[in-house]
Amino acid sequence: MKILLDESVPHVVQTLLSHLAIRTVQDMGWTGTKNGELLRRAETEFNVFVTADQQLRYQQNLSGRKLAIIVLPTNQVRTVVSLLPAIEESLKRVQPGMFLEIPLPA
Repeated sequence: MKILLDESVPHVVQTLLSHLAIRTVQDMGWTGTKNGELLRRAETEFNVFVTADQQLRYQQNLSGRKLAIIVLPTNQVRTVVSLLPAIEESLKRVQPGMFLEIPLPA
């Protein structure tokens, strides 16, 4: 499984999940690419797109996509680090075209 992290996701996620095939938008040279084009590019090379962009589902037509999308509830490093087990679990169960939102911890 190949995973792309959006610009909105803290880089520490890539470091802490280094055992997975993870690249960032910055690694790919796609910094500043608008969401529609970014999703089209991601779909050609990746299986999963991880973002903290809460508005993505409202700004883009996600139906018919083969790219799975996981949305984090925040991009605050401390919170995202605490969500790593939930992120890894989501990555294990995600299917093509799925849209998953990870909730804030209770």
